[in-house]
Amino acid sequence: MTPIYLGYTFTVEPVAPATEILIAELGYAGFESFTETETGVIAYIQKEEAFPNNTPIDFGSLLNDIQILQSDEFEISYTAEEIEQVNWNEEWEKNFDPIEVDGRCAVRAPFHKKTAVEYDIVIEPKMSFGTGHHETTHMMIKHLLKLDVTGKKTLDMGCGTGVLAILAEMKGAYPIDAIDIDNWCYLNSLENVERNNCKHITVLESDASVLADKKYDLIIANINRNILLQDIPIYANCLPVDGILLLSGFYTEDISLITEKCNENGLYFVGNYERNNWVACKFEKRVS
Repeated sequence: MTPIYLGYTFTVEPVAPATEILIAELGYAGFESFTETETGVIAYIQKEEAFPNNTPIDFGSLLNDIQILQSDEFEISYTAEEIEQVNWNEEWEKNFDPIEVDGRCAVRAPFHKKTAVEYDIVIEPKMSFGTGHHETTHMMIKHLLKLDVTGKKTLDMGCGTGVLAILAEMKGAYPIDAIDIDNWCYLNSLENVERNNCKHITVLESDASVLADKKYDLIIANINRNILLQDIPIYANCLPVDGILLLSGFYTEDISLITEKCNENGLYFVGNYERNNWVACKFEKRVS
């Protein structure tokens, strides 16, 4: 049976950086999927998860712990509704066109025709983030295409659909951990890893707390600014000298803040891509 969802449409002023903070807080509150709009974001949560056993719906109660809604820095309003029997696969199939990055990597759905590229990735995103269409995923793919990752132990943090972990394996990285705090992303990554016949990816449902004793040669983290700032010290501890950290999920104006936190932890800026004010930065761990 197709689950019933509750949809919250948020109008945010100014849109940046408030929208990314709002998405992060809603994610921790149990919201499963987000569609960014020109004026803010639409957030979805399963009705049964929010109000089990036919508990009466109280839309406002789900937002009690969303701190940014109490901030004087932003103006945020919302409307909410119950969305019955949405076929999410049909919804994204209507708008999901295959993409190519630098003529080398294609990201497509199972129903798209295979293209003659070096790396052909088949993704069924459902409600997870990461089809390559968003600027951040697109730029992270560009970074990975430039890197020699052969034999490198890799972490894809906030893996979404698992697309970046899948590309890393296709380029020779192993072993790979793909981690996401969201259950839907965890399950979707498992499906996509199997769909692309990957053998070296372990998918975990967790956050950065699971990384305490882990070591990687390459870490990919496409999340949001606040979570990155919180977790950069953990990433730094997981990397050896010359280890690479790829970060995205933030805006051009956040580069200095991200770079400062990286520098405090022995990580130094190498370069970045920019796309519609979004950025994806490469850092390298060096001896201080």
